[in-house]
Amino acid sequence: MSIVDRLKTIDRRIIFVAISLAVIIPLLFPIGLPIMVSPPAQGLYDAIEELKPGSKVLLSFDYDPSTMPEVYPMNLGVVRHCFSKNIKLVGMGLWPTGVLLGQEAFELLAEEYGKTYGEDYINLGFKAGGIVVISAMAENIPETFPEDYAGTSIEEFPIMKGVKNFDSFGLAVCFSAGDPGVREWVMIAHSRYGKKVGAGITAVMAPAYYPYLQAGQLVGLLGGMKGAAEYETLLKYKGTGSAGMDAQSIAHSLIIVFIIFGNVIYFIARRKERKKV
Repeated sequence: MSIVDRLKTIDRRIIFVAISLAVIIPLLFPIGLPIMVSPPAQGLYDAIEELKPGSKVLLSFDYDPSTMPEVYPMNLGVVRHCFSKNIKLVGMGLWPTGVLLGQEAFELLAEEYGKTYGEDYINLGFKAGGIVVISAMAENIPETFPEDYAGTSIEEFPIMKGVKNFDSFGLAVCFSAGDPGVREWVMIAHSRYGKKVGAGITAVMAPAYYPYLQAGQLVGLLGGMKGAAEYETLLKYKGTGSAGMDAQSIAHSLIIVFIIFGNVIYFIARRKERKKV
């Protein structure tokens, strides 16, 4: 059997193993491939950079575990950025599943930056109603969320002193995987009350929201794992977003190599068969 014939009958499991390693190794040992930062990611970064220490940012956790690989790294990036600038964070969720994911991000980075719950950050929890909840918050946050996610009165937390409505925040950022999410925040917080709104969304959603960005209804936009990696690049930090992009880039490159390799072997084999005829 010739080399070409052997390559034509190569065990497909070898390809599966190669692809698996191309994904797993960069995730465990990030390579740090260069990432170009796009204007939408830069816009969100700049909006937070403009805030003074002690300012408050409102975060809405509107995603679930199925979209966690894309959205959670952005969530971590924004929380990391705000904590590093001593910006206070108030979190909540229009999705019940997003509240605990947001709390996980808070707790993970609060320990790293020495932040205290109730003073530097708080999680108000979930409230059903979507756009109705946002409208109610715009008028009176304490009435909309009288307790935090654990059932403790918000009056007991120093961070909530003086917080009445959207005027208490310099920026609102929605981490979204669908509806209710970014669209509702733009409609109420920005269009009706003039509040700056940023967003972190899944890659498949991003094309639908670029018009919002171009119209000035969003100050910045992170789309998918690439958006998370771009934000980490701005923070000069290599996290799960950057590692994910390493894995994705290497795996895609390897697939292209296999496609080219397969086509080359096919044409060589066909040429040999024609010569025999």
